[in-house]
Amino acid sequence: TTASCVVFKKGLAKTKDYRQFNIKDITPGDDYAAINQAVFRRYSRQIKGQKALPDLVFIDGGLGQLNQAIMVLDSIGIESIKLVGVAKGEGRKAGLETLITVNNGKPKKINLKPHDEALLLVNNVRDESHRFALKNHRNRRDNRRKSSPLESINGIGRARRMAILNHFGGLQEVQKASTKELQKVNGISHSLATKIVASLKN
Repeated sequence: TTASCVVFKKGLAKTKDYRQFNIKDITPGDDYAAINQAVFRRYSRQIKGQKALPDLVFIDGGLGQLNQAIMVLDSIGIESIKLVGVAKGEGRKAGLETLITVNNGKPKKINLKPHDEALLLVNNVRDESHRFALKNHRNRRDNRRKSSPLESINGIGRARRMAILNHFGGLQEVQKASTKELQKVNGISHSLATKIVASLKN
């Protein structure tokens, strides 16, 4: 699980301040724990580094996610940040988001008109955060592909790795292959096939 944070100043994205967090030791799909960890790591670091805090933070989610963020900021002594939850609207359609705030423990829902400039800003921030998260997801996926266990075998470079994967259709099928089956791939000798089998079985 990962969490992404984007930053806007005066309505413009500040990409150099974007951050991504690898969320650790939580149950997959636990949004509350992910929000809790991401908010803590983001703002405890800013306090330690004596960096300026934002005036306003949007939390992607409803009241539950918002309350997690509120709890974290309270625990590290930050009172100056205004927190607003951005909940999906009716039919989960863009432009129908509901904003949620909490004052003195009481939640309040705010529904802005579709063409309200404030809602347009919220949507811009939300869209940018989703774009950034998707970009990071793709980068991680590509890196996993590049770091195939085949690469660690002496004598297997990029060209041979691709030839093997294309021949078998994926790493799982390669792991099931025998020495004889591996030798059917162009450029794979008996000794190299033996190395591959021994390496992937360990």
